[in-house]
Amino acid sequence: MATLYTIHPDTPQTRRIEQIIDALRNGAVMLYPTDTVYAIGCDINSKSAVERVRRIKQLSNDKPLTFLCHSLSNIAQYATVSDAAYRLMKHLIPGPYTFLLPATKLVPKLVQNPKRKTTGIRVPDHPVCMALLNALENPIISTSAHLLDDDGNAPTLSMERVQLFDELDKLVDVIIDNGTEPAMEVSTILDLTSEEPVMVRKGLGWEAVMNWATPIGNL
Repeated sequence: MATLYTIHPDTPQTRRIEQIIDALRNGAVMLYPTDTVYAIGCDINSKSAVERVRRIKQLSNDKPLTFLCHSLSNIAQYATVSDAAYRLMKHLIPGPYTFLLPATKLVPKLVQNPKRKTTGIRVPDHPVCMALLNALENPIISTSAHLLDDDGNAPTLSMERVQLFDELDKLVDVIIDNGTEPAMEVSTILDLTSEEPVMVRKGLGWEAVMNWATPIGNL
């Protein structure tokens, strides 16, 4: 059974954040709210925890995992950021955007795309996420908490918070409840590995991308 932490949505309590961070540093896997959907995550540097996240989500090792960073400068430690990509990202973060970028050596192989050597990174616009990132001082894995059904079909995003907690209670170590219901929309994914950005997926905030990215592919 997971440990439940009730966190204030706007001003997360320092003591509870510290308790969660202690658990993450010891290899815990958590269920937590983001500015898009609820996510399953862990410390990116905990190999055993990353492996557990993959098992929970039924993801093979060739499927890359997205992770959260606390700032653009932090992203630059884990990915190669071109000048054009930097300018675009500067306008969009923090926010509901996942950026596909060439990975640096700091990104564990278990997290990145093994063929392309790329990684997906976000800077969330969310007080709880930012409190965790600043306290942990490491990126945090972020993959949608919605699991495949018994027939292996894609999950629905309409599940209420209590249902989601019940479904994952025995699979994770920590559950963070900030009193908000899971969002119904995922992040917008932008591939920034080439000279021109490509919108891989339209999600929250995709319209704002058009104000800053010209031209942009895959629309």
